[in-house]
Amino acid sequence: MQVAEAAPRRPFAPRGKGPVLPGRGCRRPVRRPGGPLCGAAGAGDAREHAVLLLLISFPWPGSAAELRGERRHWCTSDSPASGFACRASHQGHGYTKLGYAGNTEPQFIIPSCIAIRESARVGDQAQRRVMKGVDDLDFFIGDEAIDKPTYATKWPIRHGIVEDWDLMERFMEQVIFKYLRAEPEDHYFLMTEPPLNTPENREYLAEIMFESFNIPGLYIAVQAVLALAASWTSRQVGERTLTGIVIDSGDGVTHVIPVAEGYVIGSCIKHIPIAGRDITYFIQQLLREREVGIPPEQSLETAKAIKEKYCYICPDIVKEFAKYDGDPRKWIKQYTGINAINKTKFVIDVGYERFLGPEIFFHPEFANPDFMESISDVVDEVIQNCPIDVRRPLYKNVVLSGGSTMFRDFGRRLQRDLKRVVDARLRLSEELSGGRIKPKPVEVQVITHHMQRYAVWFGGSMLASTPEFFQVCHTKKDYEEYGPSICRHNPVFGVMS
Repeated sequence: MQVAEAAPRRPFAPRGKGPVLPGRGCRRPVRRPGGPLCGAAGAGDAREHAVLLLLISFPWPGSAAELRGERRHWCTSDSPASGFACRASHQGHGYTKLGYAGNTEPQFIIPSCIAIRESARVGDQAQRRVMKGVDDLDFFIGDEAIDKPTYATKWPIRHGIVEDWDLMERFMEQVIFKYLRAEPEDHYFLMTEPPLNTPENREYLAEIMFESFNIPGLYIAVQAVLALAASWTSRQVGERTLTGIVIDSGDGVTHVIPVAEGYVIGSCIKHIPIAGRDITYFIQQLLREREVGIPPEQSLETAKAIKEKYCYICPDIVKEFAKYDGDPRKWIKQYTGINAINKTKFVIDVGYERFLGPEIFFHPEFANPDFMESISDVVDEVIQNCPIDVRRPLYKNVVLSGGSTMFRDFGRRLQRDLKRVVDARLRLSEELSGGRIKPKPVEVQVITHHMQRYAVWFGGSMLASTPEFFQVCHTKKDYEEYGPSICRHNPVFGVMS
């Protein structure tokens, strides 16, 4: 069968009216605060180190005042290839994860914010123009931006979508040169986007990366697809597939995203207003009702520490209450904290809070009276809204992603409750048919793995390490010939290619 050759498209003229630098193709020179690339991930063949720059922003980022004072803890990695690794002690306000392909964890996790100078100076036009040029170089990103009270802190990414592309370009400039210390001309880039991102946003991103940073190749991946790829490391996965349901739960919101053969079914996505922050607030409320003597200014911090250290998912809340009442010494834990003002110790007993906190995933009415649907019912509703031919594969591959899915026995409880909902529907169908129809049992499986916290980043790291990655990347040559519209579509690769 012969395929007609597509008509050639008209060449694309790069944006900007300024002169193009010889041999670079970018519209303006980029300041390099970090200097040349150094370390093990240094110069060489561009395909040896495909840079991963994952832009992941959680909804409702907090203000700089909320984040200021909560310092991140940085640690040195034992791997010589990664250079540095970081561990964020404060999560969910909007973070960028970045590093090199082939590593299991991101090398840096920094807040997706930028601090710039904003002033209302009065003067002639020439003077204001000079001051504006100087202020363009006076900005900070990440933790440095939060610690600058005299600067205006901006969040260019809101709800996973870039709102200010000028600030985003300056943010990525610092990320590439200061943190990764990379020469962008020597590396292919993989960047992520949330589901239902607009094609225009992909074009804007392509313009910045190809024109300002002169990168050789770019691939834009959907976060849910990368989370599915990360689940391949689980022993529960028998066949590698890009069809499944991704439950991504961070600090601000939980998403239930169906994916069929690597493509998101956008019309069936559901959002659950229950996530890690709601669990923290609920535990804080329970502790306040008991009046356990926690300093008021440390109540939220204490609730967060209890959530991360002691909480788990119980199989039956009634039996769990009876278990604690029957043998409190065995199940009640003690949390010891230090008063930040007088430096004295305070000890509180942690009892019912251990299982009541995460229980709001399955009984959200405990914390939010406006939302009554459990996470298992939402997952079932999402799958039932999908095309009938992909429903069974979706039930078979429910993948967890995000820090708020790390509670012990979360996957086991979700699988049990989801199986009950499905079996009840099958029994009802058989009863309504008078026994004439016996539906085939539906296999329900929830996939848990040790990379859940950074599932999106790890999935991107895996796929960017494969030879197929460089074949599906949009190259600088294609961009110069056809324009940024080539990045509207990014082909699926991996097991489905």
